[in-house]
Amino acid sequence: MQPVRFTHLIRVITLILIGYTVSGCSSNNIRSDYDHDTDFGTYQTYHFIKDAGANSAGYQSLFAQYMVAAITIEMDKRGYVKSDNPDLLVNFNANLQDKTKVTQTSTSPTPYYGYRRGYYDPWGGYGYGTQTQVTQYTEGTYNIDLIDARKKQLVWEAVGIGRVTEKKLKNLKRSVNEGVPKFFAFYPFVAGNPVPAQKK
Repeated sequence: MQPVRFTHLIRVITLILIGYTVSGCSSNNIRSDYDHDTDFGTYQTYHFIKDAGANSAGYQSLFAQYMVAAITIEMDKRGYVKSDNPDLLVNFNANLQDKTKVTQTSTSPTPYYGYRRGYYDPWGGYGYGTQTQVTQYTEGTYNIDLIDARKKQLVWEAVGIGRVTEKKLKNLKRSVNEGVPKFFAFYPFVAGNPVPAQKK
C-alpha cells in the first residue's frame, strides 16, 4: 500500500496535468524564463535530481516514472544524453491551493425597484440591485526546472498555473505524456548550441 502522502501527491500532480491537457489550458497559463548569462552551449548531458517529484527513500511512484519517461523524450529530442555525470539536473514539482473568488453582478430590477431605472443608480455598496457570488476552487502550480549540476544553480524553469478539476481524472500516463511537451515548448535550446532556437 502506498503511503498517504505519496498517494496525495500523485493525485495532486495528475489533476494539474489533466487541467492543462484536457480543460483547455492555453500557453498563456504557462510562463518560462532562463538565465540569460548562462552559456547553454556547454550543456550536453543530463540526469534527474535525486528524489525528484514524488520520489523518496528509494520509492518511485507511477507518476514519477511517467514524468521521467516523458521528460526524457523531450530532452532526447533536443540532443541531450542521459549521463551519470550530467551537465544538467532535472527536477519537477506541484502544489495546490484552495482559492475563493467573489463576484458581484447586477440583478434585474423587481417591479417595485424598477421605478428607478433610467433615472438614477444606487450608491456604491447599496444592498439591492446586486448579487454576490462566492466560488471555491483549487488552483494548481506546476514546475519543471533545469539546474546547472556543477554550480547547483537554476538555469531554466517553466511554471504553469491553472484551475484544477477531477472531471477528466482517468488516464495518468496519457495526461503526463500530453502535459509535459506543453512546458518544454518554452525551452529554446538544443544540446551544444548557445543560441536560442527561433519560434515558428
